[in-house]
Amino acid sequence: MTELLLVRHGETDWNRERRFQGHADPPLNEAGREQARELADRLSGEDIAAVYTSDLLRARETAEILAAALDAAVVALRELREIDVGSWQGLTWAEIEERHPEGAERWHRDGHGWDAGETYDQLGERIVAALREIASSHAGQRVLIVGHGGTVRATRAFVEGVSVAESRRRSAAIGNCEVFRLVTEDGTWRGLD
Repeated sequence: MTELLLVRHGETDWNRERRFQGHADPPLNEAGREQARELADRLSGEDIAAVYTSDLLRARETAEILAAALDAAVVALRELREIDVGSWQGLTWAEIEERHPEGAERWHRDGHGWDAGETYDQLGERIVAALREIASSHAGQRVLIVGHGGTVRATRAFVEGVSVAESRRRSAAIGNCEVFRLVTEDGTWRGLD
C-alpha cells in the first residue's frame, strides 16, 4: 500500500484577494510561509520517502519549507500544476462576472466557464497520470505531494469516481496547507480523510 499526502500550497496575496491563479506564478505571502512551517511541524513525525511539487513558485516554496523539516529533496513536476484557467487568470469573481458574463453563467451551470486553458477533465487526466507514476516509483511508501486547490479537487473527484463539478457540490474546497490523504494498492485508490 502506498500513501500519498496531497497538500495545497500556502496562502498567496492572490488567494487573499480571491483571484483565479491558474498558471500565474505569485509567491507565498508571509501567512503562507507560516502555514507551511506549521504544517512542517505537524508532519515532522511522519516517515516521508519523497516530496514532489508543482513547478509553480507558490507550491515549490511550500514544498521547500516542508522538505527542509523532513530532511527530504524536492522534485518539481510541471504535471502537478494548477488548472490553466485561461482568460480568467488574475481575475476576481466580480471581474469575471463583469468581463465574462457568459462564462460566469456556464461556471454556475457546468462548473467550467473560462475560454482557452484546460477543462477539469484534462486536469484530472494530467494529475492522475502523474500520481500513478509517483505511486509506482514509491510502492509501499508515504509520499508528500504539494499542489493546488484544483489538483486536490481533481484527485478527490477521481477517488470518488465522480466529475469535478459533482465533487465540488459534495465537499468544500481544501484550504491552504491542508492535507488530503489517500492510498493506492493493487490499482485501487481511496481517500483516508
